Amino acid sequence: MQALHAVAQLGLPHCCIGAGAVRNLVWDALHAYSQPSALSDIDVAYFDAHDLLAESEVQLRQRLATLLPGVPWEVCNQARVHLWFEAEFGYAVPPLCSLDDAIATWPEFATSVGIWLRPDGEIGIVAPHGLDDLFNMVVRRNPARISLDGYAQRLASKDYAARWPRVTIIA
Repeated sequence: MQALHAVAQLGLPHCCIGAGAVRNLVWDALHAYSQPSALSDIDVAYFDAHDLLAESEVQLRQRLATLLPGVPWEVCNQARVHLWFEAEFGYAVPPLCSLDDAIATWPEFATSVGIWLRPDGEIGIVAPHGLDDLFNMVVRRNPARISLDGYAQRLASKDYAARWPRVTIIA
């Protein structure tokens, strides 16, 4: 909740916390872990097609670090993914149209989920592929963006079964 409050203070109209931060929270709870799993980062995704400067992401990350220090923030404007994706992953992708469009392309269906704090204090959820894989602890490749090779590398690096023994991995 502290992270959601910090992100809400950015005042971005199309913004959420997503991916591994949401997955870890849910899977840790479903495994009844008393201590949360280590997070490499908290992914903050937003969509602003009018500001494609990488520096804007840096400034937002700095604001979050001021609001909630010690948190490993990662901030990404999904409207600019097509500008850097090929250099990072070896193949080009078309520009995305919205935050929902972006989340629909994230690597696994279980991590294609974003949450945000609504003005009334309720939690908003965007889950273009639904929540079944998240709550059933299923790791399944999202073919919209990740290749079979990329998915195999991701499975090896994430080591899901060691972290959450009840997870089902669909290779």
